[in-house]
Amino acid sequence: MGYAIALSALLVAGTVGAVLALRRTQAAPGPTELDAEAEANRWLIRLGGSLMPPGASSWASNGKTAGRALTDAAECHRAARALLAEARTAEEYERVTLTAQQGLRHVEAAREALGLAPGLTSGVHEPVPLHR
Repeated sequence: MGYAIALSALLVAGTVGAVLALRRTQAAPGPTELDAEAEANRWLIRLGGSLMPPGASSWASNGKTAGRALTDAAECHRAARALLAEARTAEEYERVTLTAQQGLRHVEAAREALGLAPGLTSGVHEPVPLHR
């Protein structure tokens, strides 16, 4: 009789363990801090690259609106780099991403003010929110 009770207890414990293990493997893992950091870096690099196209130095002298927009974009780049240096959580990395995207919108405004075709910055959209 003692063996039957022990065997039943082991079967119940094994079933519970198997169910828990199955649920953990089926749960879709959300983005990690590493994913968020990579996304933030990607947007920051994109902004930095858009600040250095050929002839960009002449943009500021060609129009007051364009010069101001490029100055704002450069400030966003500086701010995003500073935020990235201190970011540790997905939310902080998302803030870096948003700041870089804001800078890209300023670059796009400068291109528009100068009558240039949309550059690498076209299609900037809000990022998909990170879920944990």
